[in-house]
Amino acid sequence: MTTRTVSPRALAIEGGTPTRTAPWPTYDKGDRLLGEAEEAAAVRVIRSRRLFRYDTRPHSETEVGRFEESFRGYCGSATALAVSSGTTALALSLMAAGIGPGSRVACPVFTFAATPSAILLSGAEPVLVPVDEDLHIDLDALSRTVRNVDAVMVVHMRGAAEDMGAITALADQAGVPVFEDAVPALGVRLRGRHLGTFGLAGAFSTQSDKSINTGEGGVIVSDDLDLVARATVLAGAYEGRVRRHFASAELDDLALPLYSFRMDELRGALAAVQLDSLPLRLERLAANYATISAELSDVEGIRVRRPIEGAVLGDALLLMIESGTAADAEWFARALRAEGIDARAFGDPTDRNVRAFWNWRFLEAATDDPKSRLASSARWVARTVDIPLSASMDECDRSDLVSAVRLIAQHLPPARGLS
Repeated sequence: MTTRTVSPRALAIEGGTPTRTAPWPTYDKGDRLLGEAEEAAAVRVIRSRRLFRYDTRPHSETEVGRFEESFRGYCGSATALAVSSGTTALALSLMAAGIGPGSRVACPVFTFAATPSAILLSGAEPVLVPVDEDLHIDLDALSRTVRNVDAVMVVHMRGAAEDMGAITALADQAGVPVFEDAVPALGVRLRGRHLGTFGLAGAFSTQSDKSINTGEGGVIVSDDLDLVARATVLAGAYEGRVRRHFASAELDDLALPLYSFRMDELRGALAAVQLDSLPLRLERLAANYATISAELSDVEGIRVRRPIEGAVLGDALLLMIESGTAADAEWFARALRAEGIDARAFGDPTDRNVRAFWNWRFLEAATDDPKSRLASSARWVARTVDIPLSASMDECDRSDLVSAVRLIAQHLPPARGLS
């Protein structure tokens, strides 16, 4: 291995001067591209005095109805249903497909806790599938698992596409449906096709750190009109209101429970405005990600997570500490934070990160013996450093991030496993 050049300055974590003192641009600090268009949309709804999606207006004249039609067209799907969150979008998709009590749903261990929670919400049992060194679902493990489940829930975690061709082929051979958790990947395409449109149904989120930000919200897309009609009733289109969506729907809506998972008019109006401006945000995220990834490609001891065919949103940079441990990743993240760059290590034992599957104490299968079949997945996840990226990042932000990563990598001593 090539000998590193000693850094000219000390790390901030060791008393040196931080790379930056300005706040790192993240959604929770108010860093979102919201402006006059969103403000005007919200004011319009408030002045209308109509905040509920079902009133005397035709479906096509409501804020949520217009957003659904635009979103359907954007994704190229037969239909779309706006709901209260990405989690409810996932759960409703399963429920509407008849996946519930007694069913088993395969999902990868690298995901947000909402994915197995949505499976539980449907009444089904999550079956955790290992991931590979790039945190993509392990296709060999899935090929063994898929024969013993009733559905597969794919997760495009941190905006990075999964190999949908391989996954759908395995599921088709086993005769089980595929559902897509595209909650973190709105706008990403794989082979020219939107993530979320490869399976029986796809779910998206409009929560605050997603491509579209309405604070909370979600969307289901599918080409199966019967499935979406059932999901519409389950979401809260009671007393025949499902026919506002599907005029010819022949459903006994009283035979389905009512969960009140609807999207409201304020969120519908905000979502429609941001769908119009989504291409600009996607372009900025992609440009930031490409620049930063390229400038870090030659840094020893670390690498950027490799996306499938380059299909990635770009709102998060995952750094893999290649020959290190969870402790190395934890130290690296702390050093980045000291330099003024927001970062988390998934394996940090002091951080109750719900993206680390061993923290899901509500699932016994996620917290079993570390020598289990999930041990290798735990190692891959634990050695990963997660850095949020923003569409509003400028050249200075990008430069600070690259400089800080390079600096910290130079200070990794042999004792941390990276000589």
